[in-house]
Amino acid sequence: MTAPTREVYGEQNKVTTDRKALAEVGASKRVAALASKSSELEALLTAHSGERHAIVMQDYPDPDAISSALAHKMIAARFNIRCDIVYDGRISHQENLALVQLAEIELVRHNGDDLKEYVGTVFVDSQGTTSALTDKFAAAGVPALVVVDHHERQNRVSAEFEDIRKIGATATIYTEYIQEGLLELNKSDIHHVRLATALMHGLRSETSSLIRAREEEMEAATFLTRFVDHSLLEDILSVKRSKHVLDVINQALANREIRDNYSISGIGYLRSEDRDAIPQAADFLLTEENVHTAIVYGIIIKGDREMVVGSMRTSKVTLNPDEFLKEALGATETGRYYGGGRRGAGGFEIPIGFLAGTGDEELVRMKWRLYDELVKKKLFAKIGVHGTPPVVRTESAPLRTEEG
Repeated sequence: MTAPTREVYGEQNKVTTDRKALAEVGASKRVAALASKSSELEALLTAHSGERHAIVMQDYPDPDAISSALAHKMIAARFNIRCDIVYDGRISHQENLALVQLAEIELVRHNGDDLKEYVGTVFVDSQGTTSALTDKFAAAGVPALVVVDHHERQNRVSAEFEDIRKIGATATIYTEYIQEGLLELNKSDIHHVRLATALMHGLRSETSSLIRAREEEMEAATFLTRFVDHSLLEDILSVKRSKHVLDVINQALANREIRDNYSISGIGYLRSEDRDAIPQAADFLLTEENVHTAIVYGIIIKGDREMVVGSMRTSKVTLNPDEFLKEALGATETGRYYGGGRRGAGGFEIPIGFLAGTGDEELVRMKWRLYDELVKKKLFAKIGVHGTPPVVRTESAPLRTEEG
């Protein structure tokens, strides 16, 4: 076998050098863009010094939203801006409850009254599509000042400052703001330690414990590690599942239909406080052998409102949950999509409207069967399968409206 010539070695070294140079140029552009966004946000906060803002999370906030909201609140405080972290819904996931309680994060469950006390709104990990407060703030004449999110652009809210990127987590973006100097962390400050711990939890939750993390998440996690209270993080992650969550997972298993490596399950009616059990059930179904995508949905009852709510999880790298759900479920007459997502995960909400709230048990069951079949039909059509399902499931999911 002929040994490589000096010319071959020289060409290989040149290719390696060129790749390194391109990588350095890409990194420099990213740093420059980040510095520009940080400067823009700093300028906006300076211009609004002395005001009171509402940081709006989705109705059922997750660790990424909660930690990002806390980061914004602490950054804004440096500019003499008072912020309330608000949401209209519930926090029911056991890890989310542990995060809020153990890290002592102050949240306000707002019903939409007296919104004019705020001068502006800040949307984190959301673009207003998943919060009932979005329209209420707009009706009260409160302008949107900031939108920071890592999901696909949704064109729901227009703000003075927007930082919407395809990145692993909104917590990553806020960690980068901190690294750029908008907040100087001190590991002897308990509030800074709790913030760093919350942001680390947000990063982990959005990237499957950093398995799906990109370079930006790894850099953010490396920075935060110096300030994280690892005992606190362990306590948050070690919280046990409730009986209600296990019941929902069991129902999802019983009702699942598996087609072409997709596991789809309708679980019937759920109380609004059990809503966070839906993504946990989807996570669980994804662990089954030969399943690359799991979709779990049910009807959530919230007062006199009802909506079909679902979660999607996938390990298939070529499947885009955002495109899948938008194409499968469509949009309202105003162009607002019922579903959306990011890499590896998605969700959807379909308001029931006129048919909501009937008290007759048989009619309620008929309504569930109707929506169950309609949602499955649209999902199966998107997958490209038709006909009788090969997996037997229960005839109808039980009602879960009891408080016990």
